[in-house]
Amino acid sequence: AEARAEEERLVARSGALERMFEENEKKAAEYEALLRQKMGTSGELFGVVRQVAGDTRGHLEASIITAQFPGRAEPMGEMGQSKALPTLDGLEKLWYALLQEMTEQGRVVRFKAPVSAPNGQTSERTVVRVGPFNAIADGQYLLWQSDVARLTELGRQPLEHFRVTATALQSATEGTVWFALDPSRGAVLARVVDKLDPWEQERIEQGGVIGWVILVLGAVAGAIGLLRLLYLAFLGMLVGIQSRRVARPGRFNPLGRVLNVHKKDPTVDVETLERRLDEVVAHEAGRLEFMHWLVKVVSVVAPLLGLLGTVTGMIETFQSITLFGTGDPKMMAGGISEALVTTMLGLVVAIPLVLLHSAINNLARRIGEVLFEQSAGLVAQQAEKHPS
Repeated sequence: AEARAEEERLVARSGALERMFEENEKKAAEYEALLRQKMGTSGELFGVVRQVAGDTRGHLEASIITAQFPGRAEPMGEMGQSKALPTLDGLEKLWYALLQEMTEQGRVVRFKAPVSAPNGQTSERTVVRVGPFNAIADGQYLLWQSDVARLTELGRQPLEHFRVTATALQSATEGTVWFALDPSRGAVLARVVDKLDPWEQERIEQGGVIGWVILVLGAVAGAIGLLRLLYLAFLGMLVGIQSRRVARPGRFNPLGRVLNVHKKDPTVDVETLERRLDEVVAHEAGRLEFMHWLVKVVSVVAPLLGLLGTVTGMIETFQSITLFGTGDPKMMAGGISEALVTTMLGLVVAIPLVLLHSAINNLARRIGEVLFEQSAGLVAQQAEKHPS
């Protein structure tokens, strides 16, 4: 009887609990409906706040202004990842971060910040920031590395006329100064830095062994050509002076040596004088054209070597395509660079050498014509004095 009574009591309690659970479910549904009614669009608003906070964090981390205000992106990240409703303090921080970013974008400021040098050493320097675009220190352009949250000095700086504006801005205290600004916030600056000057060593080294051979041959031939040009120009001046002083032949110019042949033996017969003059003129002509062949040969060989470099570079490119495919253009860049650089070097060496060879040949030809004219005049003069 006691067991049956206990069972009935428990059954009654179970029924009461079930009814209570059903009533609580109804109340919970009513409260949820009431909450949705009270909140209205607040749920969507808080979702937008979290999204804006996440976007703001990414923007602040990538902004160069963060170098002046480190650590300002962390609260935005916490708000963007939080499941709870944003607090009033969090909303104020979001508002302040957006307002600060907007305000600082219109300012040129000077502040202290750690800067990493190309060798990896970090030191605190005085940095000048130009809005959200660029930062400089000690006349050098800096880049903002968002992954390490630090300013880094460019390993290769822009050209000198750009760096001059950076130095002027660094030393300015008031007024208006010219400054080479990168409106893309570092993208254009990185491209300018990556762009090699045609005569930088790094560019020339892309030509490989053939490129260096072209440069060495060009330097040797160019030096010889310039020396010959100066020598022949000086010799032409001496010959011009000697042609106005035929009666006093000298020993230090070709025309003087030709005239001395007749002066040493004025009574010699015409045939002997002619043979002697021909011998001296031929000897002087050979001296006038000394090493001209080398300048001419190098001017012809240089573009051929450039063509050889083009062929070897393209072979290397096709080998890279065979091994690695065309998915990565950088794998083919080495061969293409060698092909183009050697062609450029060959033409750059050949064109001045062709002009130089033409100039020295023209000078030598003019001096030779004077020698032939004077020797012919001596023969004619001797024939008049001693007719056969």
